[in-house]
Amino acid sequence: MWLVCVRFCSKKLAEFFTIPNTTLPLTGRETSLSVLRTVATALLLGCVCTAHAGNQQYEPLAASVQAALSAAIADKAAPNPHFSSVQEKLDWVNWQTEMSVRLAKRMPDRDTRLDFLRTVFYEAKRAGLDPQMVLGLIQVESGFHKYAVSKAGARGYMQVMPFWKKLIGNGDQNLFLMRNNLRFGCTILRHYLDIEKGDLYRALGRYNGSLGKPEYPNMVRGAWEKHWAWSANVAR
Repeated sequence: MWLVCVRFCSKKLAEFFTIPNTTLPLTGRETSLSVLRTVATALLLGCVCTAHAGNQQYEPLAASVQAALSAAIADKAAPNPHFSSVQEKLDWVNWQTEMSVRLAKRMPDRDTRLDFLRTVFYEAKRAGLDPQMVLGLIQVESGFHKYAVSKAGARGYMQVMPFWKKLIGNGDQNLFLMRNNLRFGCTILRHYLDIEKGDLYRALGRYNGSLGKPEYPNMVRGAWEKHWAWSANVAR
C-alpha cells in the first residue's frame, strides 16, 4: 500500500529533548528519556510543523503523537515464549538473533527491535502463521513504519483498516500500538486463509483488497524469500 509518511531531521529537536545527567536520578532519567524519545520519534514521523506561530488555532494531536503517548504506558511486550525442549529454545534464540541483525537498519533501537520480533513471533504462531511470511508482509505493507497510513486509511505495521475495530474488536483499540496492530493483522490474515481453505495466494489478495491479481502476493512472497527466509536446521 502507498504510505502517507512525512519525515523530518532536526538537530534542534534532539537538543530540546536532551536531559542533563544531574536533572533526575538514573532510573527516573532513563524513563523520562525513553518517553521523550518515543514522543520525539512520533513527532518526526507524523507531524507537519509551521515556522511561524502567529494566530494559533487549536488542532487535535496527530494520531502518531497520541499513539506514542499511549504506547509509553500501554504497549506491553508479548509474553516470553515457552519451549518444550532445550533445542527448541536454542532455535528461538538463533532465530531472534538472526532476524535482529536483518532488521537492524530498518529498526535501529535494539530494545524496540527485539520487542517487535517477540511480538511478531507470538502473534504469528498464535494465529497459525509463519513468522517469516508475516515479516515479508509487513515489509511490503508498511516498510516497518509503525505510524504508516495508506491513502485508504489503513494503519500501522500490517496496515489494518479501522473498520475492523468495530467488526472484531471493541471499537476503542489504537491500531498504532504494536501489539494491537499485529494481533489484528495476523487474525485477519488467518481469517482469509480459512475462507480460502489455506490458499495463501488468494488470502493475501483478500488482505490487500486485490483478490485475483498477482502483484501483491508475489511481492510478499518475494520479500519473504529474499529477506526473511529461515530454517532452524540450517542454523544448527
